[in-house]
Amino acid sequence: MSIEKVAKLAGVSAATVSRVLNGQQIVKPATRDRVLAAIRECDYQPNLLARQLRTARSRMLLVLVSSITNPFCSLVVRGIEEEAERHGYHILLCNSESNPTRESAYLSLLSGKVVDGVITMDAVSCLPGLTAMIGDFPWVQCGEGDPHFRASSVTIDNHQAAMAGVRYLAAQGRRRIALINSDMRYLYSQQREQGYRQALAELGLDYCRVEYVEGLEYAAGALAMSRLLDAQPRPDAVFAISDVIAGGAMSTLHRQGLAIPAEVAVMGFDGVPFGAVTTPPLTTVEQPMHQFGVRSVQLLLEKIKNPQQPPSNDVLDWRLVRRGSA
Repeated sequence: MSIEKVAKLAGVSAATVSRVLNGQQIVKPATRDRVLAAIRECDYQPNLLARQLRTARSRMLLVLVSSITNPFCSLVVRGIEEEAERHGYHILLCNSESNPTRESAYLSLLSGKVVDGVITMDAVSCLPGLTAMIGDFPWVQCGEGDPHFRASSVTIDNHQAAMAGVRYLAAQGRRRIALINSDMRYLYSQQREQGYRQALAELGLDYCRVEYVEGLEYAAGALAMSRLLDAQPRPDAVFAISDVIAGGAMSTLHRQGLAIPAEVAVMGFDGVPFGAVTTPPLTTVEQPMHQFGVRSVQLLLEKIKNPQQPPSNDVLDWRLVRRGSA
């Protein structure tokens, strides 16, 4: 299938198809959508090597995620992929598991010009090492960021979001609110715990209990909830660092015959879809995961086009989703 045949199917010129493939913004959105639909229908495969030689760009973006099994990561990646495609780019998705050796191997694609830039979803503690590996190549840190590093970033105000969660639980009459937290290498874990502790102090609540888990797995949440119930006094509410961990905590409560939320309320964090179908549905702090991905691509493409542009640290809105668990 040639570019001319794609143009004929879309009812545009070959030059317009080329502009869409090259991500040029002078094409009207409706026309771009028509061309992309024709490309998908024809299963058109552009000659990436020839285009790279002409433009000195690969039209590929590297995306490093810590764990693709995490539903938060997969929803962000969906936003990244959709926005990249809209600009004529493709993504190379790498499940790094925050392994420096694996990350180094993937990041070598930058110097080889196989990719034009990188989006990372790593812990802020990894940023010094990533800075050394990425150098001056275009880079966006997604999900959390530190303005002290040169990468642009997209995140939310985790501190304020956690405070709002604790205040909500307290407004429901809860006085023993526990936190299940995870990997403290992540800035969001630190900020959410700080928000939790500050809210308790401002509300004058003496009960303060934090259970730490390794990773963001369902089983980790179940184990942490068991430990919280073994201690006295036990909590009457639990705020989990992620919805997956909250789901695990709820499984322990069900197994031990405790009513949610009558005996123990549960709140999560992220807003992933399965929270709407737990029993009862999960109250949570919802992050704009799709928009994280969209905005990360936008910032990265701006940096690719203008390498001298200073970093941008975007803070997006979050919202409290009230359901049956709290």
